[in-house]
Amino acid sequence: MAIALALVVAQPISGMADPITIIDHEKRTVTLTKPAERIASIPIPMASTIIAMDGGTSKLVGMNPTAKSAIVEGVLGKIFPEAKDIPSDITAPNFIPNVEELAATNPELVIQWADRGPDLVDPIVNAGLTALLISYGTEEKTKQYQAMVATAMGKPERAEMINGWRDQVAADIAAKSKDISADEKPKVLYLGRALEGLTASGDKGNYNAFYINLVGATSASADVQGQGTTISPEQIAEWNPDVILLNSFEAKLGLERINDDPILSLTKAAQEKRVYKMPLGGYRWDPPNQESPLTWMWLANLMHPDIFQYDLRAEMKKAYKTLYDYDLTDEDIDGILWIGMQGDATDYAQFKAK
Repeated sequence: MAIALALVVAQPISGMADPITIIDHEKRTVTLTKPAERIASIPIPMASTIIAMDGGTSKLVGMNPTAKSAIVEGVLGKIFPEAKDIPSDITAPNFIPNVEELAATNPELVIQWADRGPDLVDPIVNAGLTALLISYGTEEKTKQYQAMVATAMGKPERAEMINGWRDQVAADIAAKSKDISADEKPKVLYLGRALEGLTASGDKGNYNAFYINLVGATSASADVQGQGTTISPEQIAEWNPDVILLNSFEAKLGLERINDDPILSLTKAAQEKRVYKMPLGGYRWDPPNQESPLTWMWLANLMHPDIFQYDLRAEMKKAYKTLYDYDLTDEDIDGILWIGMQGDATDYAQFKAK
């Protein structure tokens, strides 16, 4: 694909096998003499991406503790139980590397954030480790870093296939939603945090806004300045969203957070039972990840069930077979989609097993 080819080139060195050369998101040239067999991931989303791009866990030697919590809480821990034993003490919560623990994993490649300052990168480089820096937040960047890590493992064709699926699903949804008029578009509020405080993000650089718009809806928090901004219940009441999406990062967060709140329960979303918790699959479906097309189909079916009729359960089974070589059970799907908690929400019956 054009995006992958723009980022990844191979150049021969005399007397050696062709090295792998990748231009990362800080435009650094990263060269590996051979496909990486040991990769540590400090950014949260990349651990499960590495697993998907490789089709297993053998190359992932370290990860962020929040990435591990997604594995433990979600279905990936069932598919790959050994992933629960992969070290997750290689970084502090603020993404600053724990160099001693990181070096102990003996990584051939360390994935770290780009554009977030030298404190995150210099300790890795100064320890003599090879760093690949990725940036986050758009669909284009997601496809790029998936191509980077697949290429680093010597499997560029995996990213080409998975990114091709992304493009195909996005194009299909865009074609079906292009004629939805402005007054037919539900106003959707995604809450990045909702337990101890309420946060929302503006549209700029916001992946949630990307897929909300893709499926023929609009973001209620579009005009918020910045990302993860604290908001009040009164602000949400003023927006009065048609739909509220709860994040899947807060394990204890349920629909009662909205439905039992004296202010939030009066919103149109609550009154019409259109409060939904984002699914938790191989990774959380809210941010960009290898399963994102399933997020788009899930949300499209909920926003416009008259236009979109994806057989989500069938699509999930196909995707998990491709991504993880795993046959999802109906029980697995019910858990990913939180059928037990929100099966009675508006239009959610479509996702139940027939």
